Amino acid sequence: MKAVNDTLTAMCVESSGYAWVEARGAWGISFNLHTTWLVLIESGSCVQHGSSERLGPGDCFLVQPGARFEVADRPGRPLVNFEDLVVAEKPPAGEPVTRIAAARFSYRAEAAEPLLAALPPVARLRLDEAGGQALRSTFALLDLERDPSAIGAGQVTSHLADLLFVYALRAYALSESGRAHGWFAALADPGLAPALHALHADLAHPWTVEALARRAGMSRAAFASAFKRKTGRSPIDYVTYWRMYRAKALLRDTSLSLTKIAADVGYDTDATFSRAFRRHEGVAPGAWRRRSQPRTSHRPSDHRTISPSAIGRSSPGRGSGPDTAAYVVSGTEVAHPM
Repeated sequence: MKAVNDTLTAMCVESSGYAWVEARGAWGISFNLHTTWLVLIESGSCVQHGSSERLGPGDCFLVQPGARFEVADRPGRPLVNFEDLVVAEKPPAGEPVTRIAAARFSYRAEAAEPLLAALPPVARLRLDEAGGQALRSTFALLDLERDPSAIGAGQVTSHLADLLFVYALRAYALSESGRAHGWFAALADPGLAPALHALHADLAHPWTVEALARRAGMSRAAFASAFKRKTGRSPIDYVTYWRMYRAKALLRDTSLSLTKIAADVGYDTDATFSRAFRRHEGVAPGAWRRRSQPRTSHRPSDHRTISPSAIGRSSPGRGSGPDTAAYVVSGTEVAHPM
């Protein structure tokens, strides 16, 4: 799956974080809308916003930026933002506890576009299925790193947190939903895969529907129909989309001339390429490059450990009564060097 690997490389994860929360009492947690989250219910139970279904150990969710994701011991609870938890009071003893593990990822949004488009806003992952084995094992390894004073705990946690994102994508691609339709389904389809792999290996080739159909061993009409059904795009629209995606990566990350970029993505002249780019992106390639150049930073990797702490919120009363929510949180936040 060269296309997926190339996209993961281009995404350039800028920071990641991993934390564990133990929630007791009348609790509720929301996850901010501006980043990607991977959330696992490790023990106990809760409900997700908008659903009465009880979630339990092993329920895992990959949440896209902009998607609303909230969990609580029961519907209607006041919510605490996961990233706003602060030390307040000791959690009440003897109450049921729900333990939640959550990883947060920050990356180049435009580079991640193909992967995000292949996912639903909230993807439910099954850790007991074949694709979830590596994800389950990585969560287990992270569980061993709960002691922030252990040698290299921050470094180990940061690398494992990055792996979680890849394993989550793999788990979704191998899931029933991932195999049904979309980009992952097309890449895994035995009929379409040969054509897709050939296309991604050589975007500069003058691809036609007939040429791609021959690679798939199908008639033109059958290939075009199957391709549109799986990906939601016509074959030629798909070729154009990926040529523009590759062109944006070259504009952003290299100093290649427009003529060279045009040739690399399958256009005879820079004028032809510029017209196609403007139609697709609404702006000329040169202007896109100027506004999209990454800012250079030489900061070292920054590890910030969240020490184990007790967090309490009360509504409306105080203390450890039935209306009290209490949390214990620990984890690691990592900024990757650019």
